[in-house]
Amino acid sequence: MTTTATLHFLDYLIILLFLVVSLYFGLRFARKQKTTQTYFAANGNIPSWAIGLSLLATLISSVTFLAYPGTGYSSNWILLVQGLMVPIVLLGTIWFIVPLYRRVIGLSTYEYFEKRFGAFARYYSSFGFVLRQFSSMGTVFYLLALALNNMIGANTLLVISVVGAVIILLTLLGGIEAAIWLDVLQGFMLFGSGIVCLSILVFSVEGGPATVWQIAQENGRTGFGPYDLDFTRLTFAVMAINGAFYAIQKYGTDQTVVQRYLTAKTDKSAIRASLLGILLTVPIWTMFMLIGTALFVYYQQQPLPAGIKAEAVFPYFIMTKLPVGVVGLLLASMISAAVCSLSADLNCLAAVGVEDYYKKIRPNRPDREYLRAGKWMVVVSGIVAILIASLYLMAGDEGVLSMIFTLYAIFSGGIVGIFLLGLFSARANQQGLNIGILVCVLFTAYAFLSSTEIGIGANKSLLLDLGSYNFTHHKYMLGVYSHLIVIGVGYVASLFFPKPVLDRNLLYSGWLKNRRAEKKAMLANKEVVAQ
Repeated sequence: MTTTATLHFLDYLIILLFLVVSLYFGLRFARKQKTTQTYFAANGNIPSWAIGLSLLATLISSVTFLAYPGTGYSSNWILLVQGLMVPIVLLGTIWFIVPLYRRVIGLSTYEYFEKRFGAFARYYSSFGFVLRQFSSMGTVFYLLALALNNMIGANTLLVISVVGAVIILLTLLGGIEAAIWLDVLQGFMLFGSGIVCLSILVFSVEGGPATVWQIAQENGRTGFGPYDLDFTRLTFAVMAINGAFYAIQKYGTDQTVVQRYLTAKTDKSAIRASLLGILLTVPIWTMFMLIGTALFVYYQQQPLPAGIKAEAVFPYFIMTKLPVGVVGLLLASMISAAVCSLSADLNCLAAVGVEDYYKKIRPNRPDREYLRAGKWMVVVSGIVAILIASLYLMAGDEGVLSMIFTLYAIFSGGIVGIFLLGLFSARANQQGLNIGILVCVLFTAYAFLSSTEIGIGANKSLLLDLGSYNFTHHKYMLGVYSHLIVIGVGYVASLFFPKPVLDRNLLYSGWLKNRRAEKKAMLANKEVVAQ
């Protein structure tokens, strides 16, 4: 069911103003984009607070505006567990992950994988990143267009084309620096729109916040359960384990995050930025989940059209209950979230394209050639993402992108396992890891094919039916198992091959040794000064 309504002129003006401001950011920084280091890493001149807000915007897309309130409306807060695991894991690891990358790579995250395990590890992880980004970019475009179509009757292909053109121009002209400073604006818009909306909702409920909590609790809309140790369904344990690996995947192996580390002036600045991004992201996720909880309570007291889906309730509330101007702010924030996350994706795809592929094909070329190639990659990647979203629209369901997600799930599993094995084991070697990746691909293919149904209605069947040998655990555990297989098989297989000769800077133990040496030197200097 749609919730189409007519926007006020002021709301249209607010949305148009945001699109114009986005293009201004691209023009504002266009003059500086003379080298690949500037275009992809801003010459390491971005302040930590701005990088922190940029990390926030990178991890929050327009999907957050729809998926989190929809989940909070129809269920409890179990999906928040994944996000809550991020600070728990990263507060113990970010201290050495950030200096590691700033010390051993030039621009591509996957350069570390090659230095540690050879070319195959680099291209396996790099290609997985590229495939995942195109998949997620197409999804963000599609969901944004569908939401605006349902809310204001906007033509979906027109939305994808206009927003896509703005994103391509913004990224093409302004590089990573324009994307980061637009992210800063997006960060304030996220907090502002979320706080305004949640406040209006909570105080529109008869009885206020106390009633919201009481009714939500009585109807199972609070808490993070079920809490039993069952991996076959969505439980707290499944989300916590998945969240731990998700945290490392995003902050330890994802180019869109690691590239932000390189834009900071110093290691300490990059670490502060990471901590800020982590501490800001969790409140945003929580706020939009609570909006869904408050929506459930509100519509216990107010009429709601029959048959409306959970993910459509928040857009319905925006269009029917919020005042003029606030509607424009919410829609601009939704579009802004898409623009910011997608502009960062385009820049990072181009960075990986240049570093991992173009420079291998055409080594030792002038930097201006690499810059020109990177800009062409931005344009081509943007067009491909628009085409993927358009195909998704024409398919009318998940048919188009489900194939892309299937390929990604099979051929890019275990990337976190590669990272952890390389970081913590000096014994793991290239041959052992390659065997681990092969076993991981075979397992992931088996698990995905024997647990995924195709068909319509009652005529669904498994892609591969092995009877009692089908993979029956929850789909979120598939990724966890793939990482563990790479670690376990990769390490054991490495024992059958010679121990590698390594640069100690590639290992956690090397970072720890350097850290201790630095502290010892500082203490010695203090003693000399004291004497």
